[in-house]
Amino acid sequence: MVSWFFKRKRPVGRTLRLRSRGDYGDVRRVDFEELAPDVDTFLGQAAYLQLGYFETLSDLIASTPELSQKESLSLAAGTALLKHRELVGVIRDRGADPLELMLPFREPLDAFRRATHGARPLETMLSVHLTAGMLDDFYLALSASYGDTGRQVAVILRAHDDRSALVRIITDAIAADEQWRGLLSLWGRRLVGDTLLIARAALRSTSLQPADEKRVEPTYADVMAAHSRRMAAMGLEA
Repeated sequence: MVSWFFKRKRPVGRTLRLRSRGDYGDVRRVDFEELAPDVDTFLGQAAYLQLGYFETLSDLIASTPELSQKESLSLAAGTALLKHRELVGVIRDRGADPLELMLPFREPLDAFRRATHGARPLETMLSVHLTAGMLDDFYLALSASYGDTGRQVAVILRAHDDRSALVRIITDAIAADEQWRGLLSLWGRRLVGDTLLIARAALRSTSLQPADEKRVEPTYADVMAAHSRRMAAMGLEA
């Protein structure tokens, strides 16, 4: 049997280092009416994000040697694809073209995925689990601004994500080699800035006035609290 990469015996003197870089869903709903983007922007971003997570997870499946790990990753990938398709369905029901709505976000969201892609598979798995959780929470908060369409999106985003499979792989890796704990804790903290920038970019204006910042702050605080709980659940420091 081929040994999974994190189960191999650690060479003496090896030190894991980060590369250099150049589900709780209980976020409080706030009044985003004046800050939320138009509904087409909201739907296009949300749909393309899920497609991006599917692509990242599919790449991980291809590079994973053990069948059991492929199966776990496939569950999470399949759910991301299902969410994407359901969001596309909402777009089509509104009479819009999904490709047209997603295209403006291809470049910035692909850049976000590259920025949060780890040098090692475990880092990338952690990226998917944490960034998807944070952005799902933020988009749930935004969804309250869009009436029936927002309620449809909320149902889609609240659906089971099957990312628990990623958590099991990560926690098994830490149990097999304690060095992963510090490395992944640091990586998880590095993800926060890039992810919050994507959340901010989802708002109507990325240059918020102090009063607007104060309105959004409770939601950011809840997103971060949920992020900390996800990290703690894996034995990682937020």
